[in-house]
Amino acid sequence: MNHPYVEIPELSNLQSGSGLVRIPHQQDVPFTPRIRALVDTTEFRRLSHITQLGFTALVYPGATHTRFEHALGVYKNALQYLWQLGKDTRFAATIDVHAAEVLIVAALLHDLGHWPFCHLIEDMSLEGIPRHESFAREFLSDGHELAAVLRSEWGIEPDEVLDILVPRSDTAEMRLVRSILSGPIDIDKMDYLDRDSLHAGVPYGRNFDKNRLIHSLMVNEAGDGLAIGSKGKTAAELMVFARYVMFSEVYWHHAVRSASTMFARAFYHLYQQLDLSEYFKLTEADSISVLREQAKGTLCERLVEGIFSTKRTLYKRVAEFSFYESSDVFELIAHQPVASLVQWSENLAQRLSHRFNQQVASTDILIDAPPTHREVEFNVEIYSARDMKYQPLHVVSPVVDTLAQKQFDDFVKRVRVFAHPNIAPQCSEMQDFQKLLVQSVKDSL
Repeated sequence: MNHPYVEIPELSNLQSGSGLVRIPHQQDVPFTPRIRALVDTTEFRRLSHITQLGFTALVYPGATHTRFEHALGVYKNALQYLWQLGKDTRFAATIDVHAAEVLIVAALLHDLGHWPFCHLIEDMSLEGIPRHESFAREFLSDGHELAAVLRSEWGIEPDEVLDILVPRSDTAEMRLVRSILSGPIDIDKMDYLDRDSLHAGVPYGRNFDKNRLIHSLMVNEAGDGLAIGSKGKTAAELMVFARYVMFSEVYWHHAVRSASTMFARAFYHLYQQLDLSEYFKLTEADSISVLREQAKGTLCERLVEGIFSTKRTLYKRVAEFSFYESSDVFELIAHQPVASLVQWSENLAQRLSHRFNQQVASTDILIDAPPTHREVEFNVEIYSARDMKYQPLHVVSPVVDTLAQKQFDDFVKRVRVFAHPNIAPQCSEMQDFQKLLVQSVKDSL
């Protein structure tokens, strides 16, 4: 039987090895004329000026790869998923060629609405700031080059792509398609774990068998999402562990979080002065220039210059609290609104001014905590052909049960207090710093 998607040019090129471009690490990506037409639009090209990991490069110098490169990797994964899933008769009966092509386009454009330091800003949950998926709507609207290319080269309406990126309809078919792009074993995680690990120069995100996992893909019992065959169980477990270690050692590395918290505090005070509809369209370099200009002469200047000037001056970690080692402090501060973190930081700065008998600026102390929302748990079914039964992976895997079901965030994300280098040594030497922090929080509750 012929593969149901063999006539899709990108899948045909993937199998034949023709019309390819190369991205790290040794990945050949099909580059058909209609893919090139999308990639060459102004809206998509801006992603080549937005780094994937932002401040991570301050700790891991090689992690300067872009959303552009990541998007090509996710698109390549979409083709591999479709080739495998096309062999599943239930998938092929649900997803026709047109729906498969919409998924291919959505994979390429999934980060279209990203702006510089997007996830960090989104985590702040500030009023008036949309999710980046919703921001993509503007770039896909009539009058933009991208919308015209979708219609002329692909025969796809922009709203069809948006329905995957920003769910509007709720059918088994659409849930199945969305699970490929955003789910426990989606094409996005499959790329960023590998790619971020590669560029950061660490092995953690690359130690799972990507091909084994892809070759085990199938439709779940309900027909509205992905499952994996039992032969992919070990690969899935290793992917869960890769995600855990990447968060622990890279994404939530204390120095990365120091820079992130400095940026977040400055943005909190400055964002209402910005024209956000224009600011979010800027390249990363231009957005930094705008923020530096806005910060001049304010208490935020040291924060912004400390991370963006030619002389790096990161705040120092002076206290750290985890759910399992300091649960009382962690539960008091974690998952609280950013406005509360700012207020508590300012209260603590005032107390330190009295203690040190010197002026401690309100922005000299920063509290970093896990955001109000939690990471999505790793919840996927595994199918045993021998028993002809689907079961949740965490039921048959102690690794997944521990690392993905029992509050993933609490294992890898910590409450931290950072201080300007001028006062960090004094803070670290204090015997009652924790008591002072707790008092600063409780006084505002």
